[in-house]
Amino acid sequence: MNPVGLISMQYARPFTAEHFSLFAKMRDHGYDFVELLVPEVGELDIAETRRALDDAGLGVVLAARVNLQRNLSSAEAEAHRSGIDYLKYTVDCAAGLGATIVGGPLTGNPLVFAGRPPQPVDEAERLARKDRCVRGLKEAGDYAANAGVLLAVEPLNRFESDVLCTTQQAMELLDAVDHPAVKLMLDTFHMHMEESSLSEAIRLGGDRLVHFQANENHRGFPGTGQTDWVEVCRALHDVGYKGPISLEPFRRTDDRFGVPFAQWRAPHEDESDRLAASSAFIKSHLLLTEYRR
Repeated sequence: MNPVGLISMQYARPFTAEHFSLFAKMRDHGYDFVELLVPEVGELDIAETRRALDDAGLGVVLAARVNLQRNLSSAEAEAHRSGIDYLKYTVDCAAGLGATIVGGPLTGNPLVFAGRPPQPVDEAERLARKDRCVRGLKEAGDYAANAGVLLAVEPLNRFESDVLCTTQQAMELLDAVDHPAVKLMLDTFHMHMEESSLSEAIRLGGDRLVHFQANENHRGFPGTGQTDWVEVCRALHDVGYKGPISLEPFRRTDDRFGVPFAQWRAPHEDESDRLAASSAFIKSHLLLTEYRR
C-alpha cells in the first residue's frame, strides 16, 4: 500500500532539531514518512536529521521553497540562474537525507503570498516563460538524475501561481521537458479550485504522478470537507499509483469574523486523535478501493 506521511508544518515552522522528538509521535499516529520543507542553509543539520528519521523509522520527502529571487520562469537572468541552482541544492539535501523526491512549485513565480499580484502576460512572454522553465528543469533534471532523485512539479491554484495551475498545463510542460527525472505532483486542495474533476486530473497525470498530497478543500483533517475520497482513491488505483501520499491538515478552530484563514497557525491543543484518525482514514480508503468492483 502507498506510504502515507504528514507534512512537518502541521507542527512547526520552521522545523528544526528541537522538533525531532515529534518524529516518533508521527510514527505512533500511523504515518510512514514526513514531508519536510527543504531546509534553508543553517536550519537543519542534514546528517543529524537523517539519523533522527532513521531512529524513528520514518521515510522522508522534500518540498521546495521557491521565491521571486530563485525563479525558473523569471526573465531576470540572475533570478533564473538562482532558480536552477536552488533546485540543485534541494537535490543535495534530498540525497543527504535519503529522500528520492523533491516536489513543489518548482517553476517559481509565486503570487499573492510573495507580495506580487497577478498581471496580464502577452503571448511572447508566455512562451518565453515556458522556454525558461523547460531549460531550467532539463538542467536541474540532469543533476537530479545523477543523484537518483526525482523532481516533481506541482500545479498551484490561481492565487499562488500564474505559471502552472492545472494538470493539463503540467502535462504540457512535462512533454516539453521530456526528462525521466522530472515528474508530476498533485495536491487536492489546489485541484479543487482548478480542475473540473479530481479523478480525471489524476488519470491525466497517469504514470507521471510520483507524489500526491491528499488534502481537504478547506485544508482540514481528511473526511471533514467536501472531497470525494472514494473517487480520488479509485482514480489513484486506476493509474496504479504506489507513491507517497502526504497529508497537510491546517487547523480551523476559529471561525470568528475577521480571522484570516490563509495563515499558518501552530497547534494549541493535542491533535493526536485527529492526526491518527486522518492517517487511518486515508489508508482505509486506499485499501478498500482495491476491493471495489
